[in-house]
Amino acid sequence: MKYYLTLIIALICNTTFAQSAWTKKKGEIYSQVAFTTINDYNQIFGNPDYLTERKITDNTFQIYGEYGLTDNTTIIVNLPIKLIKTGSLVNNSTSITNSNSINSLGNIDIGLKHLLLNKKWIISAQINIEANTSTFNNSSGIRTGFNAWSFTPTINIGRSFKNFYAQAFSGVDFRTNNYSTNFRLGGEVGTQPIKRITLIAFTDIVKSFKDGSYIVPATNQQTALYINNQEYVAYGLKIIGELGKNYGINAGFGGAFFGRNVAKSAAITFGVYHSF
Repeated sequence: MKYYLTLIIALICNTTFAQSAWTKKKGEIYSQVAFTTINDYNQIFGNPDYLTERKITDNTFQIYGEYGLTDNTTIIVNLPIKLIKTGSLVNNSTSITNSNSINSLGNIDIGLKHLLLNKKWIISAQINIEANTSTFNNSSGIRTGFNAWSFTPTINIGRSFKNFYAQAFSGVDFRTNNYSTNFRLGGEVGTQPIKRITLIAFTDIVKSFKDGSYIVPATNQQTALYINNQEYVAYGLKIIGELGKNYGINAGFGGAFFGRNVAKSAAITFGVYHSF
């Protein structure tokens, strides 16, 4: 069980959700390719909730990897490719956005994780840097990532028990270009009810300090894609199927109890992984 949990932990790489406390051994490589879709939505969490001008489909093709620099230090790379489409008008009123389809990079993410404690409980420190590699199309309001560099230090804690594991993390998002700072808190528990199948439940909280002055273009405000002061309390389930000793498949469902400036629609993810 402990061996398999080390594989499970590395799978938690979807944007935004739980981070792992465990590091890789020196020379070990973990890789995953995943596809996430938020399909054909127009409702946005707010106070009150509001509608986008057009139906939006937000897809992400993600290439993720971890490499053990030493037994205690792991480098993390995440390459998101966004496939975003704005379609038909939600209402028949005059609009300021055009329908369009953009395929482009999101924010490329590079992280470094270092093991601080390796006893019953695992504690690690992590720093992630997201590059300002996104694209913005003003006529459609499509944005594929934050228009900023992001720096996210976190503390991760986890433990493997006989029949399950648990982990949590906490940190802060610091962004350039006058974006607000965010507080982050999340965690998950996983168990293996039958051989080769693991079930995971997770939660993720993002709270904006609302201390930024970034001015969102009017068309971008209409799509609510990667605008300032986004926040949410998210939840979800994941299932992992081990096909072989070092490879397998996974799927996940994520939603939110409530939020601000984020899609009021579920995200569904499918992925495959391989360890070397």
